[in-house]
Amino acid sequence: MFLLNRKKPVILGLDISSTSVKLLELGMDGDNNYKVESMAIEPLPDNAVAEKNIQDAEAVGETIQKAVKRSGTRVKDAAVAVAGSAVITKVITMPASLGDSDLEAQIEMEADQYIPYPLEEINLDFEVMGPTEGNPDTVDVLLAASRSENIEMRSEALEIGGLKPKIMDVEAYTIENSAALIASQMELEEGESAEDKIIAVVDIGATMTSLNVIENGRLIYTREQSFGGKQLTEEIMRRYGLSYEEAGRLKKVGGLPDNYIPEVLEPFKETISQQVSRFLQFFYTAGQHNNVDLIGLAGGCAAIPGIDELIETQLDTQTVIANPFANMSLSSSVNPQSLSNDAPSLMIACGLAMRSFD
Repeated sequence: MFLLNRKKPVILGLDISSTSVKLLELGMDGDNNYKVESMAIEPLPDNAVAEKNIQDAEAVGETIQKAVKRSGTRVKDAAVAVAGSAVITKVITMPASLGDSDLEAQIEMEADQYIPYPLEEINLDFEVMGPTEGNPDTVDVLLAASRSENIEMRSEALEIGGLKPKIMDVEAYTIENSAALIASQMELEEGESAEDKIIAVVDIGATMTSLNVIENGRLIYTREQSFGGKQLTEEIMRRYGLSYEEAGRLKKVGGLPDNYIPEVLEPFKETISQQVSRFLQFFYTAGQHNNVDLIGLAGGCAAIPGIDELIETQLDTQTVIANPFANMSLSSSVNPQSLSNDAPSLMIACGLAMRSFD
């Protein structure tokens, strides 16, 4: 799924979240496996991005510059993504006999039936998914549209940061891409294959949480809501009379009072488990499924010690901390420990960087 052109040179995956810019460059090693060539994470100034909407392109662009410098990459082309809440997607059917140019023309003619905005205010793209089930004469086409301002703000920030926007993706589809890499973390019975398992990736960021369910390599469900690690930081602030910055720092490095873990952290972990359970119930009631085979925890909150064991116990579903880099080689410039620590937060950046090899 791309909202800009489809020509894909080697590109950087650049995830612009509410709190940081995450940069990742992938290559291939001699065994034709993925290799992490460079990576960097740079914090964003407060309020530069609000709930994944860029408010200050200049500040984001300057942060991108810092990330590029820190990573040491020489690649100038980049892929970024917009949040699912900023994109309208719809699966439509089209005659299978249409060539690419005719299909594009037909979709543009009919797009106003599916998109509730004037066409001059949106960026529109599509991807042919394959033949329609039960009808070989038509194909299913995934249509995606986003307000042009969402695309333009990201493009502007990249250009300020010295990069060229080559691919504009949708976050849920980047996770569809990288979810295949965490399937290797699944414990399987003898003779089982991870390929036909249902993987639920729960990405818990600073302010937003998303559920993305992948079956047979295809995204079949996605949902977002406001919830994230910021709530824990704010509770630390309130409980201990700290500034937001100091609360965030001590949350990461330690040094909070002895009652922090039992009275603040453990209740927050319970809240996360409840949120994951609620997300999955929405999924089960929306379709034909009543279970998933693996829960992969992504985002900053996945780093909370023991959160995977808690969710696995309470939901009786195998749960792992997502690490898309588990089977990748690393260049000498990449710190293995830093990459391992940050791996759950790099699912979107990884899915974007993988677009080089589609």
